[in-house]
Amino acid sequence: MSDHVVFVDGGRIVEEDRPEDVWTPRRGPHQGVPRVVRERVMSAVPGPVVVVGGGVVGLCTADYLAAAGLQVEVVERRRLGSGASRGNAGWVCLSHSTPVPAPGVVRYALRSLGRPDSPLYLRPLPDPAFVRWLWRFRRSSTPAVFRRGYAAIAELNRETFGLFDGLREAGVDTTLTRPGTVHAFLSPAEARHHLAIQREMADGHYPVPDDIVTGAGAHLLDEALSPAVRAAYLVAGEGVVDLEAFARALGEALAASGVKIHENAEVTGFRTAGGRVTALRTADRELPCAAVVAAGMRSPDLLGVLGRHLPLQAGKGYSFSVDLDPAPRHTLYFGERRAVASPIGGTTRIGGTMELSGNNKPSRLAPCRRGRPRRPALPGPLVRRPGRPGRPDPGPLGGRPFLPDGLPVIDRVPGHDNAFAATGHGMLGVTLGPVTGHRLAEYVVTGRRPEALVPFRFDRLRS
Repeated sequence: MSDHVVFVDGGRIVEEDRPEDVWTPRRGPHQGVPRVVRERVMSAVPGPVVVVGGGVVGLCTADYLAAAGLQVEVVERRRLGSGASRGNAGWVCLSHSTPVPAPGVVRYALRSLGRPDSPLYLRPLPDPAFVRWLWRFRRSSTPAVFRRGYAAIAELNRETFGLFDGLREAGVDTTLTRPGTVHAFLSPAEARHHLAIQREMADGHYPVPDDIVTGAGAHLLDEALSPAVRAAYLVAGEGVVDLEAFARALGEALAASGVKIHENAEVTGFRTAGGRVTALRTADRELPCAAVVAAGMRSPDLLGVLGRHLPLQAGKGYSFSVDLDPAPRHTLYFGERRAVASPIGGTTRIGGTMELSGNNKPSRLAPCRRGRPRRPALPGPLVRRPGRPGRPDPGPLGGRPFLPDGLPVIDRVPGHDNAFAATGHGMLGVTLGPVTGHRLAEYVVTGRRPEALVPFRFDRLRS
């Protein structure tokens, strides 16, 4: 037994004789939070907990906070799911939950210079902040740093599919299916190399096959693959969601539970006093609140108001939809092209490309929309010929927020008892959305940082 300390509005609430494990990994009305704690937290908060950002991370965080019994509001500057969630490939996967700065990625990025059709395209800018970010990215791509980051994400991911199940049981239409992921390659040697690395890194967190399938039979793993595929393997159980539909379902569930949602509302800053946020400012009002910032690429501006610099860079990606005949039965990963295909909503969404070129507009919208054969980072001969013409849907994605070590920040904002941040998820926002929301809600309600969030602290960015 130990005291239970809750920091919400800068106050301190102590509950004696608290069981150590009162927070359960399932979403349900007030589940896992002792009633006496919930009532004291609610009485201590002079206004709502406002989640700034209506992407999948922000919406999941709002859902778990509301489930814990807090008064919650969501403020989104456009429409729910309109940022990095828009046009996303929708993967919920363990086998691809890795930090982007990995051994060898810097050499690969340098080879992309002058090649805007490269799957990873680096376009240097005369911007000191961008140069510093690239230098820290390079330092994070060593084997030791990569392994630590991978292990941290894998540990956080332990609850991923269970939390999706809990959301569905609570009435949220997650749209999640788990068809598994087929990894397809033009070269058996490349396939074996990729599988060997994946088997080593999996370390029991997810199942991997013993060997690859080669030759003409490789494409039989999924009929959408063309005979040009010379090697492939299946990682069973990996999932995919229709992210736009999932965001809508979360928004509907939040509204039904009494959460106020403000769309087309730009947050301009905060009012603070005594080490806590007392109000959130928009163009036309102030809202007394505690705050959670989960605003993607907008997070650095907002956190800067609170005196915290966050070195986020936008990772720009692209997607479009195409009607394949036959359509894939699994999610597909094309190893040499670093592109993906997802069966979503009766069509196939092709996604790929990571462009690092500063926090500006994407530079490759025109090639993406011109159509075949010059779409960047696409699977080319690895899929059968489309049955009907492809269509850009929606072209460039919202900038995916990347920190130089490839890990998100999920932490209390230093110097502010009642402000929290959840951003920097990069390409893992869908996979990590529910577990980020669940663990951050635990942190807000209990005042104690969950062990799984230790690697995602603010202070790691000082080094």
